[in-house]
Amino acid sequence: MNSKLAIRDLNIHFGDNHAVKNVAMEVAENSVTAIIGPSGCGKSTVLRSINRMHDLTPSARVTGTIMLDDTDIYGRGVDPVTIRRRVGMVFQKPNPFPAMSIYDNVIAGYKLNGVLKKGDADEIVESSLKRVALWDEVKDRLRTGAVELSGGQQQRLCIARTIAVKPEVILMDEPASALDPISTLKIEELIEDLKSKYTIVIVTHNMQQAARVSDVTAFFYIGELVEIGETRKVFTNPEKKQTEDYITGRFG
Repeated sequence: MNSKLAIRDLNIHFGDNHAVKNVAMEVAENSVTAIIGPSGCGKSTVLRSINRMHDLTPSARVTGTIMLDDTDIYGRGVDPVTIRRRVGMVFQKPNPFPAMSIYDNVIAGYKLNGVLKKGDADEIVESSLKRVALWDEVKDRLRTGAVELSGGQQQRLCIARTIAVKPEVILMDEPASALDPISTLKIEELIEDLKSKYTIVIVTHNMQQAARVSDVTAFFYIGELVEIGETRKVFTNPEKKQTEDYITGRFG
């Protein structure tokens, strides 16, 4: 499979805290990679480095290389806004824009970047909501506030907003941890469907979820990548004892 992301010698500091140490990993195109590990091990920190979110934190310092296809995303002269257009992010807590309707939430990315014709907007809204299996539930109330939706619907709306601007990679930081089991199942089914068009990296504390949705699993511990491999192998026959101890619940 073609590599979509190649991370080399990634180190992330916050002031004196060396949060991520010498991480090297590749993410295949049109695949789902799950990042697992105990709280505070650097999972979300690595995820946020892939779309340069640490640029917004004054104490953060990122070194190393992250290649998105042929682009070094931390290279000189590379515009972080362009990177964030190519690499979308879905957060743990659904975060629709509260003052906007369902319709306007979906096309919010276009409004930030200029003019969009009405016909084009209608098409983008419908296709994006259909892609996340939300269209039939909301098509008769597109102009109502997004915050009126249930938590699971709000998270699917946030995913629709992310894919509306046609990213290549979608980062998901614990996307179902705030949701009930039925909504979680819908998000997991959605991830399986989306990987045909997108490359997905998901951080999850739920190991069963990682086993269900991912092709590759990366196990992190205290800021270091301990092991990465095909999900089935990592869960049934890990190479490192640390990985086995975490997966079998002996620590973490």
